[in-house]
Amino acid sequence: MTGTILIRGARVPQPDGTLSEPVDLHVARGRVAAITRSGDRPAVGQDVLEPDVRTLDAQGRVAMPGFVDAHTHAEAAVFEPDVQLAMLRQGITTVVTGQDGVSFAPTDRASYDWASTYFAAIDGTHPTFTGGSVGELLSTYHRTVPVNVAYLAPHGTLRYRVLGGAQRPASDEELAAMVGLLEQALDDGACGLSTGLEYVPAAYADERELVALAKAVAVRGLPHVSHMRGYEDRGVEALDELMRVARASGVATHVSHLHGPADELLASVGAARAGGHDVTYDSYPYLRGCSILSMVTLPTWLPLADAAATIDALRDPATAARLGEHFAGLTELWPRITFASVPGMEWAEGMTLPDVAARLGRSAPDTVAEVLTTTALRASCVFAQPPTNSPESVRALAGYEAHLTGSDAIYGGGRPHPRGWGAFARLLDEHVRHGSWTWWDAAEHLSARAARRFALADRGEIVPGGVADIALVDPDQVRDDATYEEPRTPASGIEDVLVGGVPVLAAGRLTGATPGRGLRPAAAGSAARTAG
Repeated sequence: MTGTILIRGARVPQPDGTLSEPVDLHVARGRVAAITRSGDRPAVGQDVLEPDVRTLDAQGRVAMPGFVDAHTHAEAAVFEPDVQLAMLRQGITTVVTGQDGVSFAPTDRASYDWASTYFAAIDGTHPTFTGGSVGELLSTYHRTVPVNVAYLAPHGTLRYRVLGGAQRPASDEELAAMVGLLEQALDDGACGLSTGLEYVPAAYADERELVALAKAVAVRGLPHVSHMRGYEDRGVEALDELMRVARASGVATHVSHLHGPADELLASVGAARAGGHDVTYDSYPYLRGCSILSMVTLPTWLPLADAAATIDALRDPATAARLGEHFAGLTELWPRITFASVPGMEWAEGMTLPDVAARLGRSAPDTVAEVLTTTALRASCVFAQPPTNSPESVRALAGYEAHLTGSDAIYGGGRPHPRGWGAFARLLDEHVRHGSWTWWDAAEHLSARAARRFALADRGEIVPGGVADIALVDPDQVRDDATYEEPRTPASGIEDVLVGGVPVLAAGRLTGATPGRGLRPAAAGSAARTAG
C-alpha cells in the first residue's frame, strides 16, 4: 500500500497532560511526515506525498503511539489471525518475545526440540521455523504478520545448548561457550537477554554465570530481562540478586511481570534507582497468573529439563516419599489452580484442580501427576496469586515511574488467561478513564518506555519523523471485555490501527495487510534497523 494517509481530526497527548486540539496527521513512507492543525496544509518542503491521498477520519479519537507489549509469548501465536486481532484491538503494534529464558533461537536441533517441547504450552509451535539463528527467526516476521516482533536472547535455551539439562553451575569453558552464543545472538538482532530463574535449566545457574552473561549485554546498552527466582513474599530477596548482578556487570535490569506487596517491592526498586541502577519492570492488571503446571507444582530437584525422565520419576515409587513431602507444602495452592491447556484431557480446561481431582476420584497431588504424565508436561494453568498481590498493589505497581506494560500473554489452550486479550485496554480504562493517568502518562506506560528500554528507535511517540505505528482510541469506549470464563473476547474502543503507516485494523477488523517486521535494536545514535 503506497501513498499518503491523512488522519483527520485526531487529538494527540501533550506533555502537560492535556490533549491537543484536533490535528491532522500526514503519514508518508511509513512515517509521520507532518502534524498540522486540522484542515491546514503542511508547510512547504515537508515530506508529504500529495498523490493518492487516503483519508481516515479520527472523529476526535485520541491518536496514541502504537503500544509495545514488553512481555509476551507470541513468537508463534503472532501468525494466528485471532491473536493478531486480540493485539490490534488493544492498540498493540510491537511485541517483545523470547521471554523467561526459553524460546526458539539460537538453537541447534537438540536445543530447539527441547525448547519447543518444554515451553509448548507457553510459546506454541512456530509454523515455519525449526531451529537456527536469531536473525533467521526474526526474518520469519518480515512482511508476514501485521505487527512488529522484537526478540530477547533466552538464557535457558543457551544453557541447554551448551550443558543440556545439567543440574550444576557451568564450568569456565561452558560459560565461555554460552557467552559466545549470546554475543552472536545480539549481533543477529536480539534486543537483550532474558532469564527465567524459576524455570530449568536456568534455575541451576549461579550468580557468576548471570554476571558473565549480563556483561555481554551491558556493553551494548541492552537490558537483562528476568523472571526472578521468586515473587510475592520472595520478591525483595529475588530483586536483591538481580541488583548484585547489575552492580557486578553494569547491566540495565528489567524485571518481568512484577507482582506482590507493592510497598516492599517499590521501596527496593526505588532504592536501586536512587543508587544509580537502571531498573524498570513490567506488570499486568490481573490478580491471577499463568504458566506451565510443572513449574507451578514440581520441585527443581526433579530432572524437569527432560520430560521423559521427569515422567519416569513421577511414576517411580522411590521418589514418592520425597514428592509427598513437597506436595504437602502446597495444600494451600491446590484450590487456586484452574487448568488452561491440557492436551488429551481437554475436558479439564477451565476446571479447578479440586474439581478435576473429584472427577478422577484422586487426590490433588495424584491429579497433578496424572495430568503431567498424560500431557508429557505440556499442561498449563491459571492460578490465583496470594493475598499479597492485592488490587491495591497491582494499581500501585502500575502507577510507578519505572513501570511499563507487559501482558505476559499465553495464547494456547481452551481456557487461556484473558490478559492477552485485554491487558492494555484494561489499563486505559482503569488508569485513564477512571484513574490518575493522563493520556501522556498512558503513552509512557504503554509505549514510550518500552521503546526506550529495548532500543526500538523512532517508536513510542507521535512526532514528525517517527514511525507511523498509530492506534486511534475512543476514550469513552475503551475497555477489556475478556473474562476468565470467556477469555478470547477482543477489547473495545480501538478500531483503527496503522503499523508502519499501513492500516492493519479498520473498523475493528483485520485488513489483511502484513507490514510487520522483526525489529532489531538501534545502535547508539542510529535509527532502528529491521530484519529482512
